[in-house]
Amino acid sequence: MSAAGRPGPRAGEGQEPLRALAVDDEEPALEELLYLLGEDERIGSVVPALDAAGAVRLLERAAAAGPDGVDAFDVVFLDINMPGLSGLELAGLLGRQPDPPLIVFVTAHEDFALRAFDLKAADYLLKPLREERFAEAVRRVAELTRAGQGPRPPRLPADGPRTAPAGAPGDQVPVELGGVTRFVPVADITYVEAQGDYARLHTPHGSHLVRVPLTTLEEQWRSRGFVRIHRSRLVALGRIEELRLDGGNLTVRIGDRILAVSRRNARELRDLLAARAQGAVRGRR
Repeated sequence: MSAAGRPGPRAGEGQEPLRALAVDDEEPALEELLYLLGEDERIGSVVPALDAAGAVRLLERAAAAGPDGVDAFDVVFLDINMPGLSGLELAGLLGRQPDPPLIVFVTAHEDFALRAFDLKAADYLLKPLREERFAEAVRRVAELTRAGQGPRPPRLPADGPRTAPAGAPGDQVPVELGGVTRFVPVADITYVEAQGDYARLHTPHGSHLVRVPLTTLEEQWRSRGFVRIHRSRLVALGRIEELRLDGGNLTVRIGDRILAVSRRNARELRDLLAARAQGAVRGRR
């Protein structure tokens, strides 16, 4: 398949092949992306763009034509670090469209994963690209497109992207494990432990390490009901099953784990739990 967008094989029985836009300001990286797209039978056409400005023009033309127009795209494979407009900023602009294409970020940097999930990216690929991992991303996009749903960029206000509210559908954290990106629902996370510049997310089914400082998660997840109980821990208030005071030491129980609460954080935790309990009582009246 050529960069000009020559149609390829059908994506599968009953499904039209995907229409893709590939955006990267580095020509070798763009060529590699075009090659991988051309080798996948689920991709029907692909249009390249060497900068965000060119991508914006193509996307505006696609929006004007509508989702069924000849210039429309199902998915954008998007680099993040680009001169002028970054990939994240471009995704924010896409979120203002009524029917935006899915986004797959393709980057050499792990640090933007949380921002990417805020923008409801379908996937987050790390360079250098591996064929198996890339094929998994295309499979995910094909399934989401076939279902007519999925983590598309949300429609955003004029002042740009904001963190999705607690419990919003698709509220997930991308976690890289063995070359595969898994999406862990924030609602499944019971508590978080700091491990240097990383954070370990604990769920009832296991734990996951992400390259995000605990302070960043504290800021982003406060509105989701997470509170710091110790300099190295955040907990989900709704997951606390017991609050214990033993010999002047305060602890909480989450499942089978007993976690210490520092004196510095004890007052705020008590106040938040009391407010939560009062709200629950009022809700039952």
